[in-house]
Amino acid sequence: MGLQTIASRYARALADVTIERNESHRVLTELERFSATLRENPDLVEFFESPVVQVERKRDVLAAVLKGSDLLATTMNFLQLLLENYRLHRLEVMLHSFERELDARAGILSAEVTTARTMGGPEQERLREKLRTATGQEVRLKFATDPEVIGGVVTRIGSTVYDGSIRSQLAQLKQQLARAK
Repeated sequence: MGLQTIASRYARALADVTIERNESHRVLTELERFSATLRENPDLVEFFESPVVQVERKRDVLAAVLKGSDLLATTMNFLQLLLENYRLHRLEVMLHSFERELDARAGILSAEVTTARTMGGPEQERLREKLRTATGQEVRLKFATDPEVIGGVVTRIGSTVYDGSIRSQLAQLKQQLARAK
């Protein structure tokens, strides 16, 4: 069974619990904070991933890391469940699945937008509105920059990619010129 399939199962279960308890936003925020802690501490990820380290030791370290963090019981239980099932080092994947699950249940599409430079607030809002009109749904945008895009926008919604980048247009022009020879 693939990691995405496993992550989706965890995400559905966590969404069930958090929605029922009206804790979704806070649990998501807490998991994002803990995920950031893991990203900032690669040795900690390696520790939780190691099959050599006993689970009891991992529990102790997790408790020490979380001490005084004032997390909801749901968040604590989820992190402990991941630890017990040897998946805590995969929290980032679980978190993305949880976000997608919450968005899907709320009727929100998640779009990944890549541009050559950072988009300003008004530009982001115009893009959000265009995507909302095109899809008929609310859209949550996540932005990234990649100078190789050169200009324009590459938007991914699920498995569909809308490539309006200069890089793509130049590649198409190159193909057309090659065929014209």
